[in-house]
Parts: sequence; structure tokens; C-alpha cells
Amino acid sequence: MAGTRALLRHCPLLLPQDCHGTAYEGFVTAQGRDFHIRILLPVDLQLKNARIECSWRLKKILHGYQHILKQRLHNCPDLVSFMVELKTVLEIALKNTQDLHIPRSPEYYSCLVKDLEILGWNKVAYVDTGLTTVKLKAEDSRGRQHLITFKLNAKYPTEPPDCLVDFPVPFAVSWMPQNSLIDIYNQFLAALELLKEFWDALDEIDGKTWVLEPENPTRSATTRRIAIGNNVSVTVEVDPRHPNMLPECYFLGADHEVNPLRTKLNNNMHLWDPEISLLQNLRELLEIDFPSRAVLEKSDFAKECGICYAYRLDGSAPDQVCDDPRCGQPFHYTCLYEWLQGLPTSRQSFNIIFGECPYCNK
Repeated sequence: MAGTRALLRHCPLLLPQDCHGTAYEGFVTAQGRDFHIRILLPVDLQLKNARIECSWRLKKILHGYQHILKQRLHNCPDLVSFMVELKTVLEIALKNTQDLHIPRSPEYYSCLVKDLEILGWNKVAYVDTGLTTVKLKAEDSRGRQHLITFKLNAKYPTEPPDCLVDFPVPFAVSWMPQNSLIDIYNQFLAALELLKEFWDALDEIDGKTWVLEPENPTRSATTRRIAIGNNVSVTVEVDPRHPNMLPECYFLGADHEVNPLRTKLNNNMHLWDPEISLLQNLRELLEIDFPSRAVLEKSDFAKECGICYAYRLDGSAPDQVCDDPRCGQPFHYTCLYEWLQGLPTSRQSFNIIFGECPYCNK
């Protein structure tokens, strides 16, 4: 109920269409204008698998912002947070759409070209034909490639451009009337270095373990679901500002497999050493060595879902496992939920549904 009240506070014209909270329809408001929108969530309410339908007018306005909205869907913890992000992006898009019809002054073009010449044309990854959108590339001290997108309004350089980056934290621009793109670019470089250790930690995980989710992580993604073996995995949530501290850990798998891991984590928590890498700490606390993708692909870890017979469903691997040690069959959350809902013998208590395993009937 608290989530519904918060949603009504931010988007009073967006209303739930069912009792499960999987469908919402109505209007999102920005700059005094209402835009029709419909949001469909899967039964597990995972935003990353949501489907958004909207009017052609809203679709046209948000045309250049789809990748940003996809990132927000993957990273926002709930629908309320996503709607706040959507309204912010919509405000920026509307502002830039209106700016397209405002004639640019000669000073606008001369300042922009001068800034790009000082920065160096080799740093320019993209410029649109109207000279209103500029993408610049940069390399951090570890050799990773990054992009920053500038959306310039007609009042530039009097007003700062809107800046879009693939960061796990907000990128706050410090701007004075005498500043230019060069100043923002230098702030961007400084921000890259502050996030260096965060990306180091996740790059090591990506390179030395089998990451089940996300399949193609963006630089803003803070979670990794790492395979351990025997249909057991752990999801780690890394704090971008403190990447060397103990992350939030969520184990997935049969109870008889994950309970010993939870016990080891709790018992060894005091051994966490911020001077060594996050992955090495996890190895020592859990007393395991994470197998590589090559090793696991040769094992039976990548079992298909016992209901839909597919490994990936909407990009997600099976994440529910039968607790019986003699079975251990994995299932997608969505498949298992729908299966159990259809059984007359199943029972539900609040948000937990109880029923028999489709494979072994336990």
C-alpha cells in the first residue's frame, strides 16, 4: 500500500488496472502536458522485464532516450523510482524538443566549435546535423572507454547543457556562466577516476567468474549474479562509492546448498579485508573458488527450466530450485509461479505460494 500511495503522489493520473499490481495505465505529466502511458509488469514485478506502451507523441519525444530508459528499468528498485526518473528524462526531452525550434545565435555555434577544437576532434564520437547533440569519448586510467552525451539548449553558453553518462551514481555538473564544454569534460574525467575502483572490482568479477545476470552489463549496473555450481548462485550488490566494502549478498538455490554458504558468510564476515579485491574476499569468506564459465558450461549447471525447457526467459536464467537434494531441478520464477497458481493443491499465504515440484512432486 505504501508503494501505491507513493506512486499516486508522484503520478496521480497513473492508476493500477489489476489487484496484483502488474498493470498500470493513465498519464504521466511533464511541463503541464499529459502523455498517455501503459506499463505492464511480469508476475514477479521485475522492472527489467516490464513492457511500456505509450502514445505516438510520447514515443517521438523520447526517441533519442530509449537506451537511458532501458538502463533505468534495469537499475531502479521499484516502479515509483522509475516513474520519477521517467519524468526527469521527459522534462529534458521536452526542453530539447522545444529548443529545436528556437534559432541559435552565431555565438552558440562559434563557442561550440571553439570548444570542440580545443578538446580535439579525435574525442568527438558523434554530432547531430543540428549541432544540438554532441557525444564525446574518454579513456580512464585503466584504459576503459566511456561516453558523455551533451544536449545543448539554445541559450548555450549562458546555460549549461544536459549531460548523460553511464554512471552508477548521479553526475552533478558544477557550472558557472564563464564555463564551457571543456570544464564539464574535465569534471567527467575526474568522475571517471573516482569510480575507478568500482569498475575494477566488477571487471574482475566479469573476467574471472561466470556472470549469469545481467547478460551485457552497462557501466551503471551495480549487481552481478555469479554462478557457484550445482544450480547455486549469488547476487552481489556493490556500493559504487565504497566498492571495497562487504557487498549485499543474496544466495539462490536449494536450501541444502545455500544454507552452508550463508553460514560461512556470517561466520567469516569479520575477515573481510578492504585492502584486497572484492572477488578475493568473497572467495575467502565463502571458502570457495568461483568456477569459470568454461568449466561450468561443461557441467550440468546450465540446466533448462523444467517447465518452459529454455535456459533464458526474457534474459533471465532459472533462479528457483527444488529443495529436494535428489531433484534439484531449476525453474524460472515466472514459470514456477504460473505453474503453482494453476494447481488446485497449491495454497498462498501473503506473497508466498506453496505447492508441489513439477518435476518430482515433492
